[in-house]
Amino acid sequence: MEREVAMEVAAKEKEEKRSRFRRICVYCGSQPGKKASYREAAIELGKELVERGIDLVYGGGSIGLMGLVSHAVHDGGRHVLGVIPRPLMPRELTGEPVGEVRAVSDMHERKAEMAREADAFIALPGGYGTLEELLEVITWSQLGIHKKPVGLLNVDGFYNSLLSFIDMAVDEGFISQNARSIIIAAPSVEELIRKLEEYKAEYEVNLVWETEQKLELESHLVWEAEQKPLNFVREPEPGIAA
Repeated sequence: MEREVAMEVAAKEKEEKRSRFRRICVYCGSQPGKKASYREAAIELGKELVERGIDLVYGGGSIGLMGLVSHAVHDGGRHVLGVIPRPLMPRELTGEPVGEVRAVSDMHERKAEMAREADAFIALPGGYGTLEELLEVITWSQLGIHKKPVGLLNVDGFYNSLLSFIDMAVDEGFISQNARSIIIAAPSVEELIRKLEEYKAEYEVNLVWETEQKLELESHLVWEAEQKPLNFVREPEPGIAA
């Protein structure tokens, strides 16, 4: 009897953990950081994704916090998709990746692919790259390119200064109060994912964006054009026929 009750409780908890997200994109540092709490949060996030049946998409490295969260998800039996530019693929730069690795040509394609594959975004502590990816996906939401929730895992107040800056930008009239609601922050993994699950986009924009296929084609054409060498023709000197 007790065993049946325990099984029912476990089944109920599992049902409650079921997520509306199929895959979450995680941005985080390729360094572990100085505090053990950063590393613990990365592992906890990976385990929470596994419990909720959520797959991971991330930047493809297996060192630092990137390695910790990807290994936690992979070891838990969920699918891991790492999107990495070919120039960053040498193992001495990124370590030995786990799961599926999708090689792309550059950083722009990497970010677009990660965003396309994800249903939501979470930023762990990190450096320049993490901030760049985070702010770009927030900007895309502000512009109406997507309506996917964006979360900050604010471990030990790591993102307090960034949040203070954003609040100041709101006060100074550079960010609207509605756009401020795009960013969801929480100090713990469980609270953050709960807030992401409950998120409903309040910020609306009336811009119409072209289809992804056309944008991808144009991006490819621009990239190819950038690669073509420029042919300079020397002007003839005065008095000399061309």
